[in-house]
Amino acid sequence: MSAQDKTFYITTPIYYPSGKFHIGTAYTTVASDAMARYKRLRGYDVRFLTGMDEHGQKIQEKAQEAGMEPQAYVDEIALAAKKTWATMDISYDDFIQTTESRHTEAVEKIFQTFLDKGDIYKGEYEGSYCTPCESFFTETQLDEGNCPDCGRPVHKVKEESYFFNMKKYAGRLLEYYENNVEFIEPESRKNEMINNFIKPGLEDLSVSRTSFDWGIRVPGDAKHVIYVWVDALTNYITSLGYMSDDDTLFKRYWPADVHVVGKDIVRFHTIYWPIFLMALDLPLPKKVFAHGFIMMKDGKMSKSKGNVVYPEMLVERYGLDATRYFLLRELPFGQDGVFSPESFVERTNFDLANDLGNLLNRTVSMINKYFDGNIPVNQGEATEFDATLHQFAKEAIEKYEVNMEKMQFSLVLGDLWSLVSRTNKYIDETQPWVLAKDEAKKGQLASVMINLAESLRQIATLIQPFMPNSPKEIMEQLGLTDAQLQWEKLGDFNVIPEGTQVISTGVPIFPRLDVDIEVAFIREQMRGSVKTLQEEVEEEAEEEQEQEQEQSEEISIDDFFKVDLRVATVLECEAIPKADKLLKLQLDLGYEKRQVVSGIAKHYKPEELVGKKVIVVANLKPVKLRGELSQGMILAGEKDGYLTLATVDEKLENGAQVK
Repeated sequence: MSAQDKTFYITTPIYYPSGKFHIGTAYTTVASDAMARYKRLRGYDVRFLTGMDEHGQKIQEKAQEAGMEPQAYVDEIALAAKKTWATMDISYDDFIQTTESRHTEAVEKIFQTFLDKGDIYKGEYEGSYCTPCESFFTETQLDEGNCPDCGRPVHKVKEESYFFNMKKYAGRLLEYYENNVEFIEPESRKNEMINNFIKPGLEDLSVSRTSFDWGIRVPGDAKHVIYVWVDALTNYITSLGYMSDDDTLFKRYWPADVHVVGKDIVRFHTIYWPIFLMALDLPLPKKVFAHGFIMMKDGKMSKSKGNVVYPEMLVERYGLDATRYFLLRELPFGQDGVFSPESFVERTNFDLANDLGNLLNRTVSMINKYFDGNIPVNQGEATEFDATLHQFAKEAIEKYEVNMEKMQFSLVLGDLWSLVSRTNKYIDETQPWVLAKDEAKKGQLASVMINLAESLRQIATLIQPFMPNSPKEIMEQLGLTDAQLQWEKLGDFNVIPEGTQVISTGVPIFPRLDVDIEVAFIREQMRGSVKTLQEEVEEEAEEEQEQEQEQSEEISIDDFFKVDLRVATVLECEAIPKADKLLKLQLDLGYEKRQVVSGIAKHYKPEELVGKKVIVVANLKPVKLRGELSQGMILAGEKDGYLTLATVDEKLENGAQVK
């Protein structure tokens, strides 16, 4: 197969524009980028796709909260995402936004195809829905009544909906799993899909909504918008021009070689997506690789815990290559891994500064000292250690190739750093400083310098997928050209021309870090949005109170009569520092004055509330929210993201009971 015929199509998930991307998102993207760079290095014609999933109820609500139109909101986040990927030197070929016409027009045609084939029918959905995850769940799938993916509360939904007939394809999907054992990796994810979703009985999927309008309209039924997963998943083919006037890219690159996803969205990519493709009579992707999460010592990343790490901070302080190296070396791809400031600094110091950086510095210094800065002539006088170094390099390259194809990046870098360590050991074995004292061993000394330079050349070649800048710096210090960093020259210890001049004064490419200073710095950066323990407790109480307010379970008339609703007038109102959702109100209930804290700051300014008559739940147990005592709850109504206080006639006196 010629290089021109070897194609490789790799995708990241299209990320949800819910805020600034942290290192968890960067981890997925850097891993995909490393694979794309590796395949290019091997001569493949690579197509690398990333982008954003921009429709849905949650986006509409977040845009409203920000006081923006949804399109402006997602465009702003897309711009920020592209800046982040530029900082991380992500070599993507296409960045798709699902609000683009090339996508929306194709999705309408895809939906119509499903309708025409009878795979979609109209019915009524009634069940549990998680708004943050944009997902429906059966009662058996819930985790103690909460969303099994994010753990948040779900709410009951009943609305007219179009459904995709998943049951029709369940048997065919299982057969595909059996005949394509590497389709889902790690294998444990496949077992999870079979046991948790397919064997219990695959439910038909709701594929439209009527309760919001930020989405692609169902053809011929404009009150319905296409449910997010039909919209989102099809980006992998619409970005290639599927169902457009020019499907050249689709014909060249589909099926995808690998979809790289987080373990939280495996179900959508290994059940819904393959079934959609079967319904379209299209080949399925060759692999879906589901990686684990970056965890902190105290659990998941969370602003409230003050443990969120953003990639820009690490790159600005420690460089791109140190950041990318840590993400893919420290964390086993496919499993959860732990980030800590200590481990980041230690990896940088030991692996990069001590091992690789020191190897380069010693080699350049010795070539300058013993051969006037020029790669010497090979006089054919090998040391007793040369053959073992060559064999070790050969085996390391073979392991590298095997594990790279399996996307086991941590193992790849481990094998590669074994070669770095073995080359450092070669210096200690051959003792060039001793050989230099004996003119008769000048030929052996030349062989040692050549082997060191050639080992560094091969190491520079092998780290290219992971560390974009370091190979260039190694190449510059050794006087190499791009042509000498080609994959085909790996394993060869006679590539660098004799007389090649190395840099006269080598500069450390990875300066050593002061552990205490840098650990403290990273912790301080992580703490940028930290809340105190007291604030965390109060925020949890606030969230619990809000959840209680949102409960919609049926109650008896006796339960209702337990609620004491009273009329009150707002005397004073002010914002609470560092709590962007909360306002503190002083209320006159006629028989007493009370303080109530309410999460309405994004809907009302304090001065707008003074003098208003409101309804208060007067017998609610007092709680502290952000350090402020709240002695009740004021009633409000919310629809489509807009909240309005429940008010009463001015004639009703303060303290009057609402019945």
